[in-house]
Amino acid sequence: MATATWVKNELEQQHVPYEELHHPQAYSAQAVAQQEHVSGHRVAKVVIALADGRPLVLVLPASRRVRLDQLAELLGAERVCLAREDELRQLFPDCEVGAIPPLRHWPGIEVIMDGTLRCDDAIVFQAATHSDAVLVSFDSWFQMVQPRVEAFSEPADTQAAKGSWEEEGEI
Repeated sequence: MATATWVKNELEQQHVPYEELHHPQAYSAQAVAQQEHVSGHRVAKVVIALADGRPLVLVLPASRRVRLDQLAELLGAERVCLAREDELRQLFPDCEVGAIPPLRHWPGIEVIMDGTLRCDDAIVFQAATHSDAVLVSFDSWFQMVQPRVEAFSEPADTQAAKGSWEEEGEI
């Protein structure tokens, strides 16, 4: 496959230098890290959550997982859950499910980055397919997307704790 045209157009229109990466299909951000031989700390994964029914684009390192309880507290939301596959298809029809790039897709859908993604180097993220990714400087991506920066994750290798996305589907 090839990097989605709309992803390339978005980066080029914003004058963000990037490198296209192609690999065998990888269905998780950690698998992308392995395929591309980079640390999971440098692969930006996207998780879509719904806070009181409002969609959010969460961006965090592949090496971490979302804490829904922390996110709910941060947002002052009564109910926070992960988007279902059918909701992902509806919100992001131009992306393979699970391969959503960390870009501003729609006005009104907030992009929130976990502060642990910040780095002085380049990051890698999926480019709308499971076999394509892009490499961009963190600073260029951050300037282009201008995400809200918060703390809502924990290391993925810790014991599953109440409120982590792997143990609980909603808070």
